[in-house]
Amino acid sequence: MRIHRRWQIALPLLLGAVLAVPASAQQQLEPADTVAPAPAKPAPAKKPAKPKTTPAKPAEAAPAKPAKPAEAAPAKPAKPAEAAPAKPATPPNVGGVKPTLLGQYGEWGAYTASPGGKKVCFAIAKPTSSQTIPPDRPRNPIYMFISTRPAEKVSNEVSIIIGYPFKPGTEASAAVGATSYALYTQQDGAWIKNAAEEALMVDAMRAGQSAVVKGVSAKGTQSSDTFSLKGLAQALDRVGQECK
Repeated sequence: MRIHRRWQIALPLLLGAVLAVPASAQQQLEPADTVAPAPAKPAPAKKPAKPKTTPAKPAEAAPAKPAKPAEAAPAKPAKPAEAAPAKPATPPNVGGVKPTLLGQYGEWGAYTASPGGKKVCFAIAKPTSSQTIPPDRPRNPIYMFISTRPAEKVSNEVSIIIGYPFKPGTEASAAVGATSYALYTQQDGAWIKNAAEEALMVDAMRAGQSAVVKGVSAKGTQSSDTFSLKGLAQALDRVGQECK
């Protein structure tokens, strides 16, 4: 079993009708009462002249001009919402030294530090989702590290800070896709049990979508933490450039 240097961890700074009114009625005229005059010899009646009337030509109604339909203004496409950039995980101090951010790549930050003059580089992320049984159990900050320590000839070592003391003598697991890797535990830390599988796990994480870490606390709480692997490959490349 490899001996892992425990890093001193400081808590990070942690979410409105119109009614046509008809025309006035025609008045009916009543004839007035008159006194009859003495009869007179009537004059020969003249044949009344036949009135010449020219019927009025009805006015032709002008054809109604169709109303021009209003043209609808083209809808302006909504501007797509821009995804908020991932917030870098605030890593704990390394040997009492605050790490320096080399770059943020998706969910993963690439950092370096030199505690005691020995350069250390690592990629780090926090889980994108966490569940416990029983639910909502309090935990300290949770991290996954992949570290490189040239002075110790260590490259791409996977470790997890789980946020509670593991149940003594128990193992944890980390699943990438359909492959699960056993982890041995000590206090609140976990490392891959079979060193020969470590490089395989890192390669799977580079190409994968997520890693799920499961464990049991000293009080019997079961936890499941999901880490997005978006940006991990770029973060590891940056770590490799800094710590050769």
